[in-house]
Amino acid sequence: MSKFSFRKVGFSFSSVFIFFLHLPFVFAKNRPDDADIKSSIRSRYIAAKSNTLNAVPRSEAKNNLTFVYDSLHLNLMGLSKQAFNAAIKGYSHLVNAGKIANDKIISIIDFSQPSFKKRLFVLDIKNYKVIFNTYVAHGMNSGKEYASQFSNTPETNKSSPGFYVTTDTYSGKNGYSLHLQGLEKGINDNANRRDIVMHGADYVSENYIRSQGYIGRSWGCPAVPMSLYKPIIDKIKNGTCLFIYSPATSYLKRSAILNHS
Repeated sequence: MSKFSFRKVGFSFSSVFIFFLHLPFVFAKNRPDDADIKSSIRSRYIAAKSNTLNAVPRSEAKNNLTFVYDSLHLNLMGLSKQAFNAAIKGYSHLVNAGKIANDKIISIIDFSQPSFKKRLFVLDIKNYKVIFNTYVAHGMNSGKEYASQFSNTPETNKSSPGFYVTTDTYSGKNGYSLHLQGLEKGINDNANRRDIVMHGADYVSENYIRSQGYIGRSWGCPAVPMSLYKPIIDKIKNGTCLFIYSPATSYLKRSAILNHS
């Protein structure tokens, strides 16, 4: 073998040796350490767990809200799908318009149900929880078992359907009460002039239902049971959405919030 060939073989052997010598370091450099692996797993876990409305575009957020109805079995609790869908449609519009300060909570009063049913639903839609489900009164001139007649005029003693935003609390003739601001012009925007507020009432009770067949009626306020009015008011005060649903076409066709383009 010539001296040149020997040098060539020696050079090739040295190159192969050096390659295998550095091979572990090459893989070590490309392989993430344990801290990186744990960090990656934790990030993916948090991303998967964070199934919030803020984690998806607005167009998808509204669709995600519709799953609340099925996941909480609200149909079995008596909330109509029509009332829920209308509530979510208007709520989403109001949130996008910046009208709702606290978008975690939505309250729905389903006037398609009789008053002897628990037709008030206070929902935490970010955490998929029913916070309250209880009785709620309608105006004395809106009907007996069902609320079917509505007004935005003072001293009619009728309920007003539509979307409201809750504001501050106060102590008045009905005790601890919650101011409601009507958001629908010509439908419920006279709520302040009419003193339409949420308060407790002893005629909103199962004892009254047993004696009359329906709960007592208010002067237009969404009155709730005395045993629950304080925690309900404290939960929904200061900028949450309250929706009073009526299946009447006279409301559904007039509502600018429900029929916005």
